[in-house]
Order: sequence, then C-alpha cells, then structure tokens
Amino acid sequence: MPLALRPARPDDAALILALVRELADYEKLLHEVEATEADFARELFGPQPRVFCDIAEWDGAAAGFVLWFYTFSTFRGRQGIFLEDIYVRPAFRGRGIARALMQRLARRCLDEGLGRFEWNVLDWNEPAIRFYRSVGAVPLDAWTMQRVTGAALHELAAG
Repeated sequence: MPLALRPARPDDAALILALVRELADYEKLLHEVEATEADFARELFGPQPRVFCDIAEWDGAAAGFVLWFYTFSTFRGRQGIFLEDIYVRPAFRGRGIARALMQRLARRCLDEGLGRFEWNVLDWNEPAIRFYRSVGAVPLDAWTMQRVTGAALHELAAG
C-alpha cells in the first residue's frame, strides 16, 4: 500500500515546519508563523512532550501531517484530543490521506477511552468543511474561540 502513517521523529522537525508553513500559506496566514525548527524539536521531542504529530507518507514521500494534543472536558470527566492542524499537500489530495489521518486519531480516542475529538476550521474553507461533515463532524455554532496573545497576554498575567 502506498500510504504509510507514522509518529513524527526528531529528524522530522524541519519537515513539520515546512508543512506548517505550507498550511499557513494556504490559509493566508503565513505572516503569522513564528515557529522554528528548534521549537518543533523541543515541543514534540523534548523530555515531556505535550503536543504530538503524525506524518503521512505516500510511496515514501511526505504527503501530510496532523499535529494534536490532549484536552480535558469537565463535563465528560475525561480527556480528549484537539486537532491543532491537519494538512495534505496538494499533489497528494484526493487519495484518502486526510481521512486516514483523522481515523488514526479517532482510533486513538477510542483505544484510550477519550471523550472528545475536536478542532477548528476557518469559516471560508468550504472544502475542509465539506470533508469534516463527511467524517461526521458537527459545528458548534453557539461557541466562539477566544484568544489572548502578545501584549494582552502580558497585561492579563500582570493583573
């Protein structure tokens, strides 16, 4: 079979950064990428990683990735998985790679007794939204994401 899914390895840090940059470019957010290869090496492969990555390869070529971390639901009383990013390079789309990456994380949820598998999607990204509906995802229309970064984060921390 030409598709192989595997956990990322320390020597994948440069590849992961490249894939993140490709995704950010597609999302028109390349100007927001501050991450470096060293950041991915530290966060994914340090002594206590809190974020994880799987790589998809097609006939040995890097085709895409998922980057995810564990969450906790007070309502369910269990952990879940938050999918931070999923990306399949354009040349490899239409081959079931994204679905296989999602299935891998769904299986992890079931195998580990987790209560949720969730993620965000840009509201203009109709191809992604259609794909997510096809795997059974439902939008949480009553919820909006909130974010504090930069100077506001420093001000909040300072009180």
